[in-house]
Amino acid sequence: MFKKFLVALMALFAAAAFAAVDVNKATQAELDSVKGIGPAISAKIVDARKTGAFKDWPDLIERVKGIGEGNAAKFSEAGLTVGGAAYAGAAPVAKKADTKAMTKADKKAKAEEAKPAEAAASKPAKKSKKEKAAEAAAAASQPAKK
Repeated sequence: MFKKFLVALMALFAAAAFAAVDVNKATQAELDSVKGIGPAISAKIVDARKTGAFKDWPDLIERVKGIGEGNAAKFSEAGLTVGGAAYAGAAPVAKKADTKAMTKADKKAKAEEAKPAEAAASKPAKKSKKEKAAEAAAAASQPAKK
């Protein structure tokens, strides 16, 4: 019983730790806690907010230099919201390292698939010892050509 209570309590704390951070209400320290937002961007957000709250994501992107669609998507995935709404724009671009790794893996898989077909087309089939012996016997039994 105590273990279940402890697990539930830990789940509650974990949920609170991953709670969304609203760009219009968060302090600079809270903005810094969002993955990808550093002191420079959080300071720009706080300065831009002095002229008024952000209406939506496009407003944030327009008013804060350094936040584009790609960063907005990443920040939204990390828990940043504007007026309680997550970013609904373009999906974040895949990391280049992941794309290269997938490409290399795809190339390797295609090369492995092509090897048996190329080998069969370029090399004659290997004969077993029985087949070689049968051919030798057939050749020996035929009369020699003049």
